[in-house]
Amino acid sequence: MYRIGLDIGGTGIQMGIVDEKGHILERGEVVTNTSLPFSEQVRQMAECALDMVKKGGYSLLDIASIGAGVPGVADQKTGAVIYCTNLGWKHVPFREEFRKYIDKPVFVDNDATVAGLAESVAGVSAGSSSSVFITIGTGIGSGIILGGRVWSGAHGVGSELGHSILELDGEPCTCGNHGCVERYCSATAIIRMARELLGRHPESMLMDSCEGDLKKLTARHVIDAAREGDPTAVKVFRRFIKALGQTIANVINILDPEVIVLGGGVAKSGAFLLDAVRAEVPKYILYKELPYAHIELARLGADAGIIGAAMLS
Repeated sequence: MYRIGLDIGGTGIQMGIVDEKGHILERGEVVTNTSLPFSEQVRQMAECALDMVKKGGYSLLDIASIGAGVPGVADQKTGAVIYCTNLGWKHVPFREEFRKYIDKPVFVDNDATVAGLAESVAGVSAGSSSSVFITIGTGIGSGIILGGRVWSGAHGVGSELGHSILELDGEPCTCGNHGCVERYCSATAIIRMARELLGRHPESMLMDSCEGDLKKLTARHVIDAAREGDPTAVKVFRRFIKALGQTIANVINILDPEVIVLGGGVAKSGAFLLDAVRAEVPKYILYKELPYAHIELARLGADAGIIGAAMLS
């Protein structure tokens, strides 16, 4: 039997037919159109899925279930999406609507959570019984896998690591709180910290990287400059690594998982990021004489959303 996974994003919906080992056998894509009503968006997804099944030479008898990862909050029990800002969804019956077209079990969860599930099934944390996936991009997303299964909490809103508090009364966050992890550990945080310093250090090579326009500054500019030894970029990178190291240590001290997986755009920095994180985390581990989680980079990249969604059950 095979499963269909949908990675629902703000600009496009990627989908695939996935086997039990996490291999994507067939692919489909729908351009996200937020101007359409919710029911029409779902209809397009379902029709694309049906076309994909036909194109691959399969039938619906071969499909065991359908899973969807959404950039928002879903109710795993009812299959409803509570909110998904990028698509303009709020309290919409995704499972109910999708099953009008394909009458198979339908599962829905957060996109970072399903990416973490994918890595635990077919990626870097495969074979472990517990892992925590942290995606470092514009914000911070996370997924917790315990006993080989997704853990989203008693009310479906667990694993919001990005909005745990790292600094009391710290930087204001878009969620309304202050001092959230993603205000210190995201690409957005790296850019903010660099802009703050560049006002006092215009000699930094970062000014050349962004052509003197701080609006063009990216996290990649900062990390690349830090790799080159630029003092301002190095200072920002060290602040970022310290915050990320403390965050990961908090996860380890609370959950004690086997593996911590780092994904997202910033994690594309590769060994430069990984080596720095691995050196920083032990400073904050409680039980320093005992083993603790392996820290690894995600392997599945953009395919993680499709694979993880397909594996939901």
